[in-house]
Amino acid sequence: MSTPQVPSDAGRIYRRYLSAVMLHGHAGAKACELGATDLYALNILELEGAMTPGELGTRTGLTTGPTTRLIDRLEQAGYVRRVPSPTDRRKVTVEPLGRPADLDRVMAPARQKIGEILGGYSPEQLDVLFDYFTRATHAYQEAAEGLRAGAGDDLAGDGGD
Repeated sequence: MSTPQVPSDAGRIYRRYLSAVMLHGHAGAKACELGATDLYALNILELEGAMTPGELGTRTGLTTGPTTRLIDRLEQAGYVRRVPSPTDRRKVTVEPLGRPADLDRVMAPARQKIGEILGGYSPEQLDVLFDYFTRATHAYQEAAEGLRAGAGDDLAGDGGD
């Protein structure tokens, strides 16, 4: 059995893949009349559940002011609500209420194509792919936390000036 070889342009292939995923996310958000960060925040809330505005800001990379405006937009659109903390009336959590009505329709073509691609893999290959997705998710999250810790608020867009 031969050892698989990593293509010499593996980095470029991977960067193209990540760029295509990001482009699709931006296009999907626009098709749902949302900003990309708004759709990203809704995804985070759907996956993780209710969280404080501070936690949402950390997860989206936004500082306090932009996070407040993000929550205001999502609340006004009916996608989230602020709920007072039962133990501390000074605190609130942000709860997801719904998702854009057009989101499933907008995402359906890509989901179908990706499903067709995945259908061409063996169960063993799928195990490897989903193991990679899980492990890469953790690696990227840890790297993002490291970057935020090392750069402070500069990554959140305040320019550090």
